[in-house]
Amino acid sequence: MFNSFSPESVRLVDGAGLCSGRVEVKSNQSWASVCEADFDRQDAEVVCGELGCGAPAALQGGLYGGGEGQTWDKEFQCKGKESLLLDCDTSDRKINTCLPGNAVGLTCSEPDNVSLVGGGSRCAGGVEWYYQGEWRTVGADDLDQEDVAAVVV
Repeated sequence: MFNSFSPESVRLVDGAGLCSGRVEVKSNQSWASVCEADFDRQDAEVVCGELGCGAPAALQGGLYGGGEGQTWDKEFQCKGKESLLLDCDTSDRKINTCLPGNAVGLTCSEPDNVSLVGGGSRCAGGVEWYYQGEWRTVGADDLDQEDVAAVVV
């Protein structure tokens, strides 16, 4: 019933959940932070979509930490409609514009077709799903563990 996302090439870390954090890309079996100077709104749209989140809401360097370790060495040139960030064109940096501590932070809006209602916070409550023009309450019997993980992250 729900889409189950299992991103393997991009992730958002040190945020409040799957839809916010510092952008990291998997490179040679390790994770690399992406520099703010190498990332724009179209790139953010692709990442948010790949992770199953809504549209980008905030894009700012250092928002979720400066990044540690390896840094992605290419600039993304997404058009905004690609399915995966690694499907986007890339180019080599002309000059090293990546200053320490400027890993890009991204906050995507929550998925548009799923919400939690009636709980004490935006991270708790009953699951509702927007389907065919109306919000429907989802019962426990309708969800398995992967569905819950996809919704509640």
